[in-house]
Amino acid sequence: MANRTVGESIVGMLVNAGVARVYGIAGDSLNAITDAIFDRQDITWVPMRHEEAGAFAAGAEAHLTGRLCVCAGSCGPGHLHLINGLYDCHRSRVPVLAIAAHVPSAEIGSAYFQETHPERLFVECSHFCETVTRPQQLPRLLEIAMQTAIAKSGVSVLIIPGDVALQRASAAAPRVTIAYGASAVRPSDDRIAEAARLLNQAAKVTILAGAGCRDAHASLLAIADRLAAPVVHSMRGKEFVEHHNPFDVGMTGLLGFSSGYLAMKACDTLLMLGTDFPYQQFYPEKAATVQVDIRGEQLGRRTRLDLGIVGDVRTTLEALVPLLTIKQDRRHLEAALAHYAEARGSLDQLATDRGDTGAVHPQYLAAMLDAHAPDDAIFTCDVGTPTVWAARYLKMNGRRRLLGSFVHGSMANALPQAIGAQLAHPARKVIALSGDGGLAMLMGDLLTLNQIGAPVKVAVFNNASLGFVQLEMRAAGLLDRGVALTNPDFARIAEASGMLGISVPTAADVAPAIQRALAHDGPALLDVRVRTQELVMPPSLQLEQVGGFALYLARAVLSGRGDEVIDLAKTNLRA
Repeated sequence: MANRTVGESIVGMLVNAGVARVYGIAGDSLNAITDAIFDRQDITWVPMRHEEAGAFAAGAEAHLTGRLCVCAGSCGPGHLHLINGLYDCHRSRVPVLAIAAHVPSAEIGSAYFQETHPERLFVECSHFCETVTRPQQLPRLLEIAMQTAIAKSGVSVLIIPGDVALQRASAAAPRVTIAYGASAVRPSDDRIAEAARLLNQAAKVTILAGAGCRDAHASLLAIADRLAAPVVHSMRGKEFVEHHNPFDVGMTGLLGFSSGYLAMKACDTLLMLGTDFPYQQFYPEKAATVQVDIRGEQLGRRTRLDLGIVGDVRTTLEALVPLLTIKQDRRHLEAALAHYAEARGSLDQLATDRGDTGAVHPQYLAAMLDAHAPDDAIFTCDVGTPTVWAARYLKMNGRRRLLGSFVHGSMANALPQAIGAQLAHPARKVIALSGDGGLAMLMGDLLTLNQIGAPVKVAVFNNASLGFVQLEMRAAGLLDRGVALTNPDFARIAEASGMLGISVPTAADVAPAIQRALAHDGPALLDVRVRTQELVMPPSLQLEQVGGFALYLARAVLSGRGDEVIDLAKTNLRA
């Protein structure tokens, strides 16, 4: 080690920890790191076009593999570009290490060219953020950074001045071996017994299940059966809860179904399992609530609790289920399932080819992507309406995966997350459901797809607007101003980037275009013109939303935009 540079030592430690690639943009303050990577065969530098995209890609890989993934940014602007992607990684609780190169160590504090204060910048989107000022701090600081990211499932940032990374490394030997695997956390017998008492005395139990149910599918079904409880899932829980689940009644919240909303409102006891579902207005007002979460700080954060239990979901349910009395009265479950079947049928009717010659209904595009994608496909979706259509029309089966910016809610996540997903699973089909606004924000990384040969398939929901923002404005009674987008021909941009680009103007073109893209041996983009005026109805309409939308209609007519009202009616009303 004494003959190696600090940069070479860092890269060697990353390889020993199982890191296969580093996402970033080369810069002079990163030279020691990138040179060390290029000199090896067991780790790859992934050349992104934006550091934010690199952080999103690393986060996607970490989400799918559960292992530490790495991104890097050069000093100053590189730090700032990383931040949004790192916020998403941190709030999504995936283990990511960010290497933030810094200005020369002798210049720190002098307002040097490109200087920032990274310890301040990254403090809110990391569990660990420290600066290497001399070689003797390694390997210990890097080990702490990696261990923290893995143990706390979040971001660690290691700040390294470019000149320090070029110095000779310390002769200190590594101190720890990086290990993976979560420990089981079992609540006390008293807590388990109290939960059983509350659930046994309840007449109508509904389960709200989130991403914490990832390894607890069998136990979730067992407790739902004993309690005769419908299961409502969160967006992050969809990929882990929905599949092969006879008790599933869909989602609630702004993206969800009326069946999920009513199943929660109708219960007298709500059992929350591994979820931090944020929207308080969708919780039942009078029901008793039992919450299980491995993070004690989340208990009672969203709704009043009768009992909070710290524990991982699977271990807790395995201890709880034997203490539960089998409920003979299953009318609450049966009513919720009947309502779900009705809601599901109504949504499916909207996702059919209506023989229209104009722009495509976005529900139909999402349904066709679901129908033609392989059983082990990995989907990513942009925030806004692509997330709505993914929530409602992509079917999870236990093998498929679904990623998005479901907590941080950032635009432009789908494309870079698809890059990380494809590199993590090169043999699987990766499909990005991109909004036109989201794609345009980080469109430069279409070039990355071609450069690295990642055969990602990008479906652009091109409605020429910031669609979800438009709906929010209308629901508030406002004219939707500032949301219209003048878009290019994305298919031609894809072709110019070296990809297959396909324009999809009508519903009749959707299925052939999807089949062609999936069969193509390389990256492909579908530019699908979807209807701008398609409404996304929440599972429950509040009085102020109804009044707000009526006010929007009146304002639209009075301001000379009556043609939009007519188009809105034609798009959403069926004979």
